[in-house]
Amino acid sequence: MTERPAPAPATPATPTRVSGASADAARLDPRRAAAALLSGYVIWGLSPLFYKLLAFASPAEIVLHRAIWSAPLLAILLVTARRWTPALAVLADKRLLGLLAVSAVLIGANWWTFIFAVNSGQVLEISLGYYINPLMNVAVGVFVASERFGRLRGVAVGLAALGVVNQIVTVGELPVIALFLAVTFTGYGYLRKTLAVDGRIGLFWETVIIALPSIVVLGFVEFGGHGHFREGWSQAGLLMLSGAMTVVPLLFFIMGARGLSFAVIGAAQFIAPTLQFCVGLLYGEVFTPAHAVTFVLIWAGLAVFVADLLLYERKKREKARS
Repeated sequence: MTERPAPAPATPATPTRVSGASADAARLDPRRAAAALLSGYVIWGLSPLFYKLLAFASPAEIVLHRAIWSAPLLAILLVTARRWTPALAVLADKRLLGLLAVSAVLIGANWWTFIFAVNSGQVLEISLGYYINPLMNVAVGVFVASERFGRLRGVAVGLAALGVVNQIVTVGELPVIALFLAVTFTGYGYLRKTLAVDGRIGLFWETVIIALPSIVVLGFVEFGGHGHFREGWSQAGLLMLSGAMTVVPLLFFIMGARGLSFAVIGAAQFIAPTLQFCVGLLYGEVFTPAHAVTFVLIWAGLAVFVADLLLYERKKREKARS
């Protein structure tokens, strides 16, 4: 689920460049949008089941293949959607390309950590990280973008902080993977929020930036006898499918986001980590009462966060009607 563009709560800085912004303006029918959004989150939530099939390869090798096979799929998408010309226009903006290179590093690190955690039996910690993520977004909104910090949001962040403290004191471990996933994805989401570039175009250039050196590295890996792409059709097919697993749920998300309110998207984003949580339990990962306390505290914080989000949306609608 590491590639999903979570709704960022922060007020964006001055956009660097507008590339195809009009493409995101079209809105789908709410029911179709909801079905698309749900499909995207379900795929992200169950994606650990797919990446466990790739346990024959290292996380680094999987990430390299993921970028290589995502780039042509996104290129086809841009051509089909008639966004290729705006995509090429990005090449003229060196500052935008530089910032997309930074976001590529952030999402690449996030992908690697996600896959490492899946293949080392730490899916529960992945879900913990993506539960923490929206509350970390709130903190970024307050301290970086000077966004409002109401009482309910303070309670939500406080409960999440207590959950992390419980994990350290009671469980006896710092949830490094969860925090790293939350930090890298929060940073990625905020940076992408400051760039007024079509989401598909931005992801295309990020994957290209990762894919170009990846081709060279994978060449050395394969011909050095350490790769797995040439071991058989099943291994090659699964590695190639990692590109589709990156692009398809993102497309569903983009479709859904065009027809739904921020509040609905904000509440729906917890579907994926909940499914990941279930996958972790399915695989028999360690889950003690102390772990349960951590999750309960963070779930309580998320419940308060969603309640605050819904109240804010309702007040905004009432104000618009008056």
